[in-house]
Amino acid sequence: MRLENKVAVVTGGARGLGQAMAELFASEGALVVAADMGDLAYENPRVEGYKLNVADADACKTFADYVLEKYGKVDILVNNAGITRDGLTRKMTDDMWNLVIDVNLKGVFNLTRHIGPAMQTAGSGSIINISSVVGEYGNIGQANYAATKAGVIGLTKTWAKEFAMKGAQVRVNAISPGYTMTDILKTVPQELLDKFAAQTMLGRLGQPEEIAKAALFLASDDASYVTGHNLSVNGGMRL
Repeated sequence: MRLENKVAVVTGGARGLGQAMAELFASEGALVVAADMGDLAYENPRVEGYKLNVADADACKTFADYVLEKYGKVDILVNNAGITRDGLTRKMTDDMWNLVIDVNLKGVFNLTRHIGPAMQTAGSGSIINISSVVGEYGNIGQANYAATKAGVIGLTKTWAKEFAMKGAQVRVNAISPGYTMTDILKTVPQELLDKFAAQTMLGRLGQPEEIAKAALFLASDDASYVTGHNLSVNGGMRL
């Protein structure tokens, strides 16, 4: 029960990586608020669903106020919500660019700008930003996505400094998953999945539960001296 009596917020928590993290956190004793634009794809008595568009700044303020009033605190924030709108740069439209920036980068800022300072006032907390192997190394056809995920790493390092000011024990870290078998990859042709798997040292793709376990480590007191770090969980991916 590494998260006993903790309150956790997980964005994009309805399915995929978010579901894996929310349910694992709940099994470790946390009360979890899973914020997502869609309904939860699961039922868990320790997970509360909340409809939220992280790109909506006002909605994020309302949500943060709601959680802090209802539970009195937020111990863990996982900024996981994200989308893709892929295309080569010469073919990428303004809408494709702006939508990914609004959700993947601005959305992380919209919520953390309220919950981070609340953690700082309380004196402790753990923020985990979900980046990507694409944010570390880039990828053809994903200029918008790569820009947001690289930006998330920059936010992580900045907030690790800002929210620890005046002695607050607020830790901010990022996780950069490799190719992981979520719903997004289920639409990818098998020959491409095999190619991705062959690029890893372990010769396989990741599972959502493996990313969730990394998040559990960073959320828990086991990582009490880890902050400002980007944890690559990619099976030893070679690009």
